[in-house]
Amino acid sequence: MPAITADTLTLPRLPDPSVPDTRWRGVGRIVTAQRFLEGEGFQVRRPFPGAELALADPFLLLDHMGAVEYGPGEAKGAPWHPHRGFETVTYMIDGTFEHTDSIGGGGLITDGATQWMTAGAGILHNEMPPQDMVANGGLFHGVQLWVNLPRAKKMTTPRYQDIEARDATLLSSDDGGALVRVIAGSLAGHDGPGVTHTPITYLHATVSPGARLAMPWPADYNALVYVLSGRGTVGPDRRPIEEGQLAVFTHGDALTMQAADTQPANSPTGWEILVPGGLPINEPVARYGPFVMNTREEIITAFEDFQAGRLGQIPAEHLAHRTAADESI
Repeated sequence: MPAITADTLTLPRLPDPSVPDTRWRGVGRIVTAQRFLEGEGFQVRRPFPGAELALADPFLLLDHMGAVEYGPGEAKGAPWHPHRGFETVTYMIDGTFEHTDSIGGGGLITDGATQWMTAGAGILHNEMPPQDMVANGGLFHGVQLWVNLPRAKKMTTPRYQDIEARDATLLSSDDGGALVRVIAGSLAGHDGPGVTHTPITYLHATVSPGARLAMPWPADYNALVYVLSGRGTVGPDRRPIEEGQLAVFTHGDALTMQAADTQPANSPTGWEILVPGGLPINEPVARYGPFVMNTREEIITAFEDFQAGRLGQIPAEHLAHRTAADESI
């Protein structure tokens, strides 16, 4: 881990935002992810939504899948289910996930690739391990982020973006101690490949033991750091944070974080972190299961549309893969 690597000495470098009047963002809270079972029974770690953090507007959910080494027959997925009103961003760090949907999209998400699905007005899809992983097992590690859509775009036409590992914009920290992968949005004038309806920036960084990562950050965006593996500190007060924990930053225009001098055995390349942030939508949120709208009445309509088949139909060749879980939606 991870699949996307590079020599940081050959990459564009982020500017060091340290000047006398820098407004460093402090840390408002540290949230520890809770464990849940999803789909056919695979485990995720979820820092939000939950009792400690209900919403991180414009983000709705963050699920950390793995890292886990599946044995033969152990790999599980999420069978056919609907979505409406938001976007799912699936980033596979190691291993493979296979996606199929009701409008003919799909494919493999593997080893550093990202699939950006705008559910919009509605879609049916499934997310399953490929048959060779089910048969043979293997390493599985990924993240799914749900990004809300504003009221004006809730019913937009569904679309996909398949972002290959080679498409991510690679940057270095100012001293070369951290590798930053820009998946979406912009960082210090460097744009990632993901095209967003809701203004966000989404990064994955590997910070070498003892190294510091500092970067400018839009003052009107929120800012989060989630630890995939390893340990370090966040904010100018150097709050400790480790695997499975999320830091929520306060206001300011720059972020600072630092990897611990020694890292655990499962993080040999350094401290692995996600850094998502975005412009809050500041609209009412009504959510129930796979639907996220603005009002309860819109949620009821979404269920009615799903039951009437207006969110799409499962392709005939995939009907045999339906499970009892599909019937309970």
